[in-house]
Amino acid sequence: MTFLEKRAWTMLVVAVLAYTAYVVVVLARLGGGVSLPGVPYAGALLWSVGGAIVANIAVEVALGALRPRDPRTTDDRDAEIGRLGDQVGQAFLVIGAVTAMLLALAEQHPFWIANAIYLGFVLSAVVGSVAKVVMYRVGLPW
Repeated sequence: MTFLEKRAWTMLVVAVLAYTAYVVVVLARLGGGVSLPGVPYAGALLWSVGGAIVANIAVEVALGALRPRDPRTTDDRDAEIGRLGDQVGQAFLVIGAVTAMLLALAEQHPFWIANAIYLGFVLSAVVGSVAKVVMYRVGLPW
């Protein structure tokens, strides 16, 4: 497994775990007649995003320390997989941003706008990483 494939796996796992933790925390705060937009979500969202960034960096550093001799060189195939995976993921980032813009124009609660953006980021990371892993395992589509 190449270093870049490990990176894709790391991004995939960390994004799923961080978003799952965020959803669990927000849903756990739901109750007592509080509607979903009324739940205090900002702190959990910021901790989830920050924790995911720190966790991703920590896992990459740990992988580098555990296997310092693994080659980090890339070839044309790695570059093409990275490019295609990023393009697939960016589509979901755009969908999240457009959704957030439409929610803002409709004057929806900031909860929905923030969560649309966050979900767009998460889907971008997950779908882009899955695309990269599949291309590493199966091959490029041509």
